[in-house]
Amino acid sequence: MSFFDANTWDGKIYSGRWQPANGGSIPIVEPATSGVLGRSGLADATDVAEAAVAAANAQRDWAGTSFEERAAVLRRAGTLVEQHAAELRDWVIRETGAVPGMADFAVGVAAQECYEAAALAHRPQGEILQTNQPRLSLLRRVPVGVVGVISPFNVPLILSIRSVAPAVALGNAVVLKPDPRTPVSGGFALARIFAEAGLPEGVLHVVPGGAEAGEALVAHPLIRVISFTGATSTGRKVAELAARHLKRVHLELGGNSALIVLADADIDKAVSAGAWGSFLHQGQICMTAGRHLVHSAVYDSYVSALAEHASHLPVGDPFTAPVALGPLIDSSQRDKVHTLVTDTVGAGARLAAGGTFDDLFYRPTVLAEVRPDMAAYAQEVFGPVAPVVPFTDLEEAASLARGSAYGLSLSILTGDAMRGLALAEQIPSGIVHINDQTVNDEAVAPFGGVLDSGTGARFGGAGNLDAFTEQRWVTLRGTIPAYPF
Repeated sequence: MSFFDANTWDGKIYSGRWQPANGGSIPIVEPATSGVLGRSGLADATDVAEAAVAAANAQRDWAGTSFEERAAVLRRAGTLVEQHAAELRDWVIRETGAVPGMADFAVGVAAQECYEAAALAHRPQGEILQTNQPRLSLLRRVPVGVVGVISPFNVPLILSIRSVAPAVALGNAVVLKPDPRTPVSGGFALARIFAEAGLPEGVLHVVPGGAEAGEALVAHPLIRVISFTGATSTGRKVAELAARHLKRVHLELGGNSALIVLADADIDKAVSAGAWGSFLHQGQICMTAGRHLVHSAVYDSYVSALAEHASHLPVGDPFTAPVALGPLIDSSQRDKVHTLVTDTVGAGARLAAGGTFDDLFYRPTVLAEVRPDMAAYAQEVFGPVAPVVPFTDLEEAASLARGSAYGLSLSILTGDAMRGLALAEQIPSGIVHINDQTVNDEAVAPFGGVLDSGTGARFGGAGNLDAFTEQRWVTLRGTIPAYPF
């Protein structure tokens, strides 16, 4: 029998048990084939409100459990992810269009997030503070209560578990709203895993939905912290609504990351890194290398080699064929990508490779002779597109790299790593990789961007502790002091 039985969530949402959604149901569509994989409940504002109340009720008992018990649930969840990795991998491939290697990576990170969260439950709950009075003064960390998590379609397994696991480990309940296009790997699979791992009923709720559900989640008074991953434009709206309700919000937003190739870099390796950084998962990753900045001395050879590399990458159904790229998530995303490409070519760029599609399968695309004001360079494409721009010296490279509203990930490829690190110091970015491409992720590392890419690094260790707990000042005296009146 399937561990992730599609009949379980047929038109339902999860609130410790499966129940019909007030918002009706929608098909779960496989982008590679347009086939229907199952049906998901579609949550509305009523569903979110009911989930928030149930979560708040369950959270009090969950916060009262020992750290050993919470850690054990997270360890069991990680083990279950590994035990059912093959089936979970298939769901990631079919639901998101990921190639098998990308799906394997997502499953591996999901397990690791659970194990890291289990260790988080053991972290010290506070510290002893100095005080000028005869008393014990403590800073104590307590759970925030109910955390609202909103995750996107592109890598939903990682981008849901990254918030769910640490929030739960620290004694919170969670209301998770995955993108309705990817409700299984973004939510239902996690509900199944955590239920089997022994998480008490009501601590985790999965409410796939659209804008109505998202607004209800951000606005509900029982949900005190919002963890949002998605587009910058939507993140602004989330932040505005959260501020109106005096809530903390953690935003992991878009990117248009620069990959800088210096003249002394190994060009063959740089091309491989650049192709991976731009074309992995069809470019539908926030850390994707969206701008290739290449020293003029090696520009022509880099463009030629990258275009040749792109022209040989197979594109197709990742569930049935050994391909490098699968489909884009839907026709809307495909049309956005193609419009940015055609507008850029129309403005004078040269199409060195790609620029065509078959249904949702978009060819990996290389654009040469690009200017910074062209659409595919200036905007986040979120597709398999590599715009390449030359520079003449390090000052120009730094100016081009920081000439973006985004600041998520930065790659510098060079024969001199220390020079690369010095260059990175001139460019605002939440993540920097010297001699590696832009797309990297580990459960133990902080993750987040600056500028329009988000509100800074939050994930990983102490970042999660800050995100999902409140700081409480506590003092203790042996006797009540006397006061002047």
